[in-house]
Amino acid sequence: MSTIEETTPKLSIRDWAKGDRPRERLLAMGPKALSDAELVAILLRSGTTEVSALDLAKLILHRSGNDLHKLAATSVTELMRIRGVGEAKALSIAAALELGLRRRDKEVAERPLVRSSLDAHEILRPLVGDLPHEEFWMLLLDRGNRLLHHCRVSQGGMHGTVADPKLIFREALEKRASSIVLCHNHPSGQLRPSTEDIQLTRKLTEGGRLLDILVQDHLIIAEGGYFSFADNGQL
Repeated sequence: MSTIEETTPKLSIRDWAKGDRPRERLLAMGPKALSDAELVAILLRSGTTEVSALDLAKLILHRSGNDLHKLAATSVTELMRIRGVGEAKALSIAAALELGLRRRDKEVAERPLVRSSLDAHEILRPLVGDLPHEEFWMLLLDRGNRLLHHCRVSQGGMHGTVADPKLIFREALEKRASSIVLCHNHPSGQLRPSTEDIQLTRKLTEGGRLLDILVQDHLIIAEGGYFSFADNGQL
């Protein structure tokens, strides 16, 4: 008696549910939600009669050890040796990765290096130095102490502002900061830290240790200059 072997037909990306397609996912969720393979699949635009664009993207990444730096160093000729990768696909991958490298190099060159309280002060004074009310800000730094981002944490009145540690560390984790510099201003002109300032700094320093995020400094900026917790051995 003969039997009929059931086979599952191979689906192309067009046959997938819309929520699973790389392009639709990028439109709905943004590029950060996509895997490396999905992003490469979008560059490829199509696969072959045998494999989908996503499967081809996975193969390309596999050949590079799933390392985007190695893929960026792969020549167009080498990419074209992969079955299913023609000149247009290879050029798209090479161009996209080169743009990424150029963007990274430009960002590193333009991002300030924060090596001291003076460096931090030069960035923060224009933001808070002349305000008639208190504001709490922070600098987010990468492992090389270059500025990733700066943001206002809170805004208050003449005599104080509240800085929520949960908001501070959430922002640091989202931006993947390795360290932070805290800052608030004293419109009164008083440079010495208050008891509340000291307690908050200790609390944030201890919280940073638990999350492996270094609190490098806390600056108090006033009309007459600035006070650095780090420079005064109070961290």
